[in-house]
Amino acid sequence: MTKITFIGAGSLGFTSELVRDILTFPLLEDATISLMDINSERLEWAKKGVEKLIAAGNRPAKVEASTDRAVALKGADVVLTTILAGSTEVWRHDIEIPKKYGVDINVGDTRGPSGIFRFLRTINPMLDIVRDMEKYCPNAMLLNYTNPMAMLCAALQRQTFIQVTGLCHSVQGTAMMLAEWIGAPFHEIDYLCAGINHQAWYLEYKWNGVDAYPLIHKAITERPEIYNHEQVRNEMYLAIGKYVTESSGHNSEYNPWFRKRPD
Repeated sequence: MTKITFIGAGSLGFTSELVRDILTFPLLEDATISLMDINSERLEWAKKGVEKLIAAGNRPAKVEASTDRAVALKGADVVLTTILAGSTEVWRHDIEIPKKYGVDINVGDTRGPSGIFRFLRTINPMLDIVRDMEKYCPNAMLLNYTNPMAMLCAALQRQTFIQVTGLCHSVQGTAMMLAEWIGAPFHEIDYLCAGINHQAWYLEYKWNGVDAYPLIHKAITERPEIYNHEQVRNEMYLAIGKYVTESSGHNSEYNPWFRKRPD
């Protein structure tokens, strides 16, 4: 039986979406889902949410929860990290301090001054996690969803023998969004995506084996509600010819000419 540990399980959106995806795989439907968070109240909410997912899918999986990281990690096969170092109030300063000096940022969790602030605040807790993994589950793989992804993964890979991989839900999420735009059932979509975190591109996007980019182009250029839904990404597509995985908000800070005016 596979044990999958979530560190930072109080991140309710990430936890519920990831557990839902995990339980769709037959090999993992009887997994033990071990949840850990330093916030006991949010941890309890997360546990109840996972219990509902397991019951709704009628899966034999089990869920356990602990505020003790050692307990959660012991015997784990896979560890997922979705932590936020510091409060959302601290995160607000990541945005406001650079803006005071002319650097207008939307999310601030990837690069630039805000990304560096967040990395410096997050790397020590992440190192603590991998040190505990070395003791309690040395053969486990770390799947990191915590940003800034590239900085954290590069640092961790230099500091531990634990196998570290960074993941982001935006690849699958955008692929599903594009399928909705063209009216395609998602199970009929195949795609090839490559790039770095928050800047990956669909080199191929096919519906039943046929290039679907002409349909995507038609949706963007002929349906104002679709164009307006993702203005930055859609303009990037019209200029480049390939669609990017991450949201318009993120991309507006990577390509700052989109942020010259408040609108």
